[in-house]
Amino acid sequence: MPSEIWPYITPGIPDELFEHLPGIPLSQREVRLLLIAQLRLQPDSVLWDIGAGTGTIPVEVGLLCPGGQIIAVERDEEVANLIRRNCDRFQVKNVEVIEGSAPECLQELKVSPHRVCIEGGRPIQEILQAVWDYLPATGRVVATAANLESLYAISQSFAQLRARNIEVVQSAVNRLEMRGFSQTFAAVDPIFILSGEKLD
Repeated sequence: MPSEIWPYITPGIPDELFEHLPGIPLSQREVRLLLIAQLRLQPDSVLWDIGAGTGTIPVEVGLLCPGGQIIAVERDEEVANLIRRNCDRFQVKNVEVIEGSAPECLQELKVSPHRVCIEGGRPIQEILQAVWDYLPATGRVVATAANLESLYAISQSFAQLRARNIEVVQSAVNRLEMRGFSQTFAAVDPIFILSGEKLD
């Protein structure tokens, strides 16, 4: 459902349209599109977004699936309020923001997920194990890794959990920028996007 700021049915909101805070992660547009594609959402999907940061994924998914339900988990109160402001900014009504640290706070969530997006959290293996217990059969997890340590930890967890249909994508995006009088391409930080399904 389009908003006044983004009156389109396609995802891919430009980064600069979101309110953001210095030092708070923002999933950049092209990476966000890859991540949303890996979620394989349905119109009424329940999505848990753990480590939601600026709230770009909840906003995009909330607009894309107005009949769905998104729960954004963020441990920092100031960042949680930023997510709420971005949801208000884009007139997204189907996002609930939970302040708490995963995996401890997950037991407080009132509805189980069909999809889980993990965009942060140091105890990534503990978080993956915890969300796996809440997922139904055919549930799907998508997690991002910005370094080799996280990539290894997520891969190892998927193996231990016997995840199926595992996919790993690394983004490689360059954007045209003006530098002085010249146009040049600047690289967006590469991110690994890992996804897997629970089939039993």
